[in-house]
Parts: sequence; structure tokens; C-alpha cells
Amino acid sequence: MKKYLITLIPVVLLGWQRGPVQDKATAVPSVETSMEDDIKPVPAQYKAEELSTRILSSYHYRKTKLNDSLSEAIFDKYIDAIDHGKLYYLAEDIKEFEKNKDSFDDYLQKRELDVPFQIYNVFRKRYKERSDFIQTLLKEPKPFDFSADESMNTDREKATWASNTQELNDTWRKYLKSEALDLKLSGKADTSVVTTLRDRYKNRDRALGRIRTEQVFQMFMNAYAESLDPHTSYMAPTSADRFKQEMSQSLEGIGALLREEDNYIKIVEVIPGGPAFKGKQLKKEDKIIAVAQGDEGKMVDIVGWFVDDAVKLIKGPKSTVVRLQVISADALPGTPPKEYRLVREKIKLEEQRAKSEIVSINNANKEFKIGVIDIPLFYRDFEGAQHKEKEFSSTTRDVQKLITDLQASNVDGIVIDLRNNGGGSLTEAVSLTGLFINRGPVVQVKEGQGEIEVQSDNDPTIAYDGPMAVMVNRFSASASEIFAAAIQDYKRGIIVGEQTYGKGTVQTLIDLNQWVPKETDQLGQVKLTVAKFYRINGSSTQLKGVMPDLELPTAFKVNEYGEGSQPSALPWDQIASSRYDMTNNVNAKVIDQLKSKYNQRLKSDEELKTLVKTLDEFKEARENKIVSLQESKRKVERDVAEKKRAAMKQLGEDSDVDEEDEADSKVAEAPKDVKKKKDIYLTETGRMLADLIVISKEPSLAGTKKK
Repeated sequence: MKKYLITLIPVVLLGWQRGPVQDKATAVPSVETSMEDDIKPVPAQYKAEELSTRILSSYHYRKTKLNDSLSEAIFDKYIDAIDHGKLYYLAEDIKEFEKNKDSFDDYLQKRELDVPFQIYNVFRKRYKERSDFIQTLLKEPKPFDFSADESMNTDREKATWASNTQELNDTWRKYLKSEALDLKLSGKADTSVVTTLRDRYKNRDRALGRIRTEQVFQMFMNAYAESLDPHTSYMAPTSADRFKQEMSQSLEGIGALLREEDNYIKIVEVIPGGPAFKGKQLKKEDKIIAVAQGDEGKMVDIVGWFVDDAVKLIKGPKSTVVRLQVISADALPGTPPKEYRLVREKIKLEEQRAKSEIVSINNANKEFKIGVIDIPLFYRDFEGAQHKEKEFSSTTRDVQKLITDLQASNVDGIVIDLRNNGGGSLTEAVSLTGLFINRGPVVQVKEGQGEIEVQSDNDPTIAYDGPMAVMVNRFSASASEIFAAAIQDYKRGIIVGEQTYGKGTVQTLIDLNQWVPKETDQLGQVKLTVAKFYRINGSSTQLKGVMPDLELPTAFKVNEYGEGSQPSALPWDQIASSRYDMTNNVNAKVIDQLKSKYNQRLKSDEELKTLVKTLDEFKEARENKIVSLQESKRKVERDVAEKKRAAMKQLGEDSDVDEEDEADSKVAEAPKDVKKKKDIYLTETGRMLADLIVISKEPSLAGTKKK
């Protein structure tokens, strides 16, 4: 069995033969860009461009040819990466740039970098104009009239490029006024509001001044890489070093991976075992806008900062306090930021490991004991396993022990909770599936060349053959989807929750310097998609993910998060089915009965009715991207938005214990004095499993099928 790691990326070597270097193209935009501080490419980047282009065009799973069609996609992504909000370039700039949009494939093949760098240097010129306007406006005695009745659309996705400077000035005036209004409604005095904005934009100016040539080059190469698929990328040497540090997970801090996007510091991933994970306060896509040290430290605004600088502020010695101001990913327009207090510490491996508890479910006037096993990620100590250490870390080994303990407590059924589990070791996904089936295939892996490998569980031992449910949500991805899909295909248990993320691809990491070992300059690395995952029924997990048998209410639309939200995502497809023996645990008749009982509860259960109503209102509110710039109206908007968000959070799926009342993590009945927030999603999954337990006793459901 090959060792695929589908969250942490292994390094592989590919055969390589250097080809001739063609002459460089010379076409450049005619827009005037002569500036003393123009950024220019360096010799090493031409080598990195050549190597990256050959690797991406030859070894990527998609085998996409460099042509005019791909060139236009690269051009669009590059412009979007530089000015995503259409807040700097003018329409005349874009018109001039578009003369070259069919030539980006030629630039890549001919080692040409002048045009991409010139496009970026035009942005620097436009940025300087914006900066001058901002500082001039903020020097006025009263730059904003908060009594004026005007509004602003916060969604710039469908905005058009400004036709002239005056139009762009008015757009920026409204943006600054909106930011000022947020600060004012958060309690800042008028003078402090202006000072904060001045400092914020001066920080952005300093950040732009520190942009290095490798960052511009990385942006350009990523426009190509991400046009192939969203998980392929080029990492410049500095970014590659940071990636290695992140993968080691040895940093002290809050336990979150960060990136910069649209002038904000966004959370890419909350690492299991860190303070952010344990506190359940931060989540993927949240924006950190300010940082303070200790309980009394002053908040430092980090809007517009580089991620490297933000990380330095957020990281710190263990046991020290850091406070963050955060705009939640699900915040409605105008919602005020939240402040969270975190105690820094090293990531604790034991916090990443699977845990269990027993919950009591009352269904149809009968009590059921349901064992719940929470798996935050699929972990495996490959080195320990290779050295045959007796107690090496393994998801499967830990879950097997938890199952034994739950069975000793005479549970009626088991729920495997994979909500927010972003993946991990494929080996563990396969072996974990083996705890619940006799033996057989678990997942199919198709290489770019068409070769298909079936990875199977060959151990006939079954750790648990009783009723089971698997909980998933939109952020269950990769290995989580493989496990859930296998359980569903074997009809071994019911899948409950939301459609999963849909990340069904495998990446590998390639160090460009391995092709030029005598090169003194570091050339960076390419993260490359090389394979796709398929269910044993032949359906890909890519894009579609896993559809639950029983779908619970959600706050998100399908195309809002997940693979489907990425325009360049690889498509869904099918291959031939594997041969496998399905169980008699679940069938279409059982699912129909479970849905019927669930639909009845949706009509009669007050908590479920409130949940559905609250989520529908929340989704509807998120569709409105217009915010008022009048103080009185904005205050009302914020109050309404905050109430809706608070109602949604109260009824949401977060099941963390109150901070002062940590729950006992041992496998036992929770003590009566330990109060947990009610997790409606888990409760309803428990009811569905209880229904399955009752229904499964009907003799008409017996029988095993072969596929």
C-alpha cells in the first residue's frame, strides 16, 4: 500500500530532462509605469519559472495544455490576486492589460516575466494614488458625515472597474466611512477613529514597501498553478520554509494556520490540540483584525499586515495570554468584531486524539445509551509504526480501545463524529473502516497516467458490528470523506449531517532545487495534484463529496464553502466499481423510514423548528450585502445582525463545554454537575440512531447483497 498523506504532503521525485530555453517575449503594457521603486524579476526566478512550467504542464493530474484559453484564465486569476476588490486599477488599465491576456502561455513557455511584473508595478502606482487620497481625506477636520443617509455594497465580486479617479475616490470615501463607523460604534472616540485609520493605512503603505520580488513572482506562478486546480501552488523559498514549519506543528501559539487575503489575516485551519481548537472560539475563514498582549495590553490593529508580521505578534511563550479581535466567517454585514482570550501553549498531541463520551437519548419515551467517538483528524505516527513501537500514535488503535470501553458500558449504538475533520492519513482512513467491516476494498486511487490502485482492509476482524452513525458537515474533508463514503457504500451505518467538502485529490511536494543541485539560489517548491480518490462504488469524492443519508439543517449554501466554491476545482467523474459485499444494516427502506420519523420531528419538535427558522433567517440575512453609512441606521443593522448571529450560535453544532466547567473526557456517564452546551445536531443524530436500532429489529430487513 502506498503511503498517501492527504493533508500533510509527502515529497516525491519525478524524472526530469531539461529542454532548450526559448527567447524571451518583449511585449509590455503601454501604461506609463516608470517609478523609482519598480519591482523587477531576478535571474533565479527565470529558472524557477521554467522548471515550474514544465512540471505543471507535464505532471499535473489534469494534463492541461498551455494555450490561449488557459492563458486567459491565468490572466484573470493574476489580476484578481493583485486587486480582488477592484479598488485600485482603473478600467483603462485593465483594457491595456487585456491586450496581453492571450500571451501568458507564451510568457511561461519562453521564460518571460517582464509583462507580469509591469502589471504589478502599475498596481503600485495606483496604490500610491489611493494612499495619497486616503491620507488627504483623513487630514480633514471632519472627514465623515455620519448623519448623511447613504449606503454601500460590501460585495465587490460583481463590481465593475472604476472609469475614472473621481469614481474610485467616492468608492474609497465610502469604504473609509464604513470602517470609521465600525470603529465609532465599537466605542472609539472620533479622534481615536481617525488616528486608528491613519495608522492602519500607514501600515499598509509600509507593507507594500516591503513587497519583495519573490512575492510578485509567487503571485504570478500561482495564477498559473491555481488555474489548474485550487490545491496546486508554487511556493517561493520564504513561503516554502513557512510551510515546513506549519507541517511540523511545533510552534507555540494559538494553534492556527494563517494567510493574508484582501488586507485581512484569515484563519486557514485550526490545528487540533491547540488553544484555538480546545476553546472552540476560532474557526476556518475567521478574520483577525487586532491583537493585544496579556489581559491589559492595548489592541494593535493588524488590518493590512503581512501574515509573517501578524504571526510574530500572535505567537509567544507558552502560558502567556493573547487577545484577538475577530470578525467571524459567518458574520453578517455590519456585525461588530468579537474579542477572544487565549492562553498560548504548545500543541498537545493528546488533544488531537480521538475521545469518547456516552450521551443519553430519549426517543419515543425510551432511553438509549449512545456512545460518541469524536475524531478531530486522522493521525498516525509513521516513524513509530516503521520502528514497530508498541504504542505508536494511531487513530485506529485509539478508536478500537474506545469501542471496547463503550461496549463494556453496554451502549446501544455508536456515533462517529467527523464534523470539521479536515483529513490526515489515508492509511488510517482505510484501517479505521476495517474496524466496522469484515474485509474488502475501502478506496480507489487513480493516478494521472490512468493507473488505479484499490486500497483494502484485509483484516477479517470486526471491532464493532452494532448500529452506527457517522456525523459529517461541510468541513469534513479528504480522509473523513473516504471513511464516510466506505461506511455508506457498505450500507454499514447511516451518514448524517451536511454534504461534505468534496476534496478528493492528492498532492505531492516537489523541491525545484533537486533539478539544479549546484544552484546557489533557492528556487522554491511546487505543490502538485497527482491523483484522485474514488469510492468503491466508482464515484469520485471530488467536488460532490459525500451526500448524507439524512440531511440536517445548515447555515451554508452548497457553493459557499467547499470544493464547489473553487472555479478551478477538478470535476466529478466515475470509474468502474470495485467488488464488495454490502451488509444488511441499512437499505433504502430503512432510510425512508428514518427520514419519515425525522420529518415528523421537524414538524413537532420545538427546538428543531426553531433551528430551521433561525438558519433560514440567517441565510437570508447573509444575502443582503448592502450596509447603511448613516450612524443611526447602521446601529440598528448591527443590533439585528448580532441578535440573529447569537441565535444561530446558540442553536448551532458547537458542543464545547463552558470554559469554567470542562467535561470529563473519560468514557463514562458525564457527571451531573458538568453542564455542556446543548448540541442539537448530536441529539438529533442520536435520535436517528435510536430509530435505526428499533427499525433494524424488523425481520423483513435481513439479507446481504453483493456489489
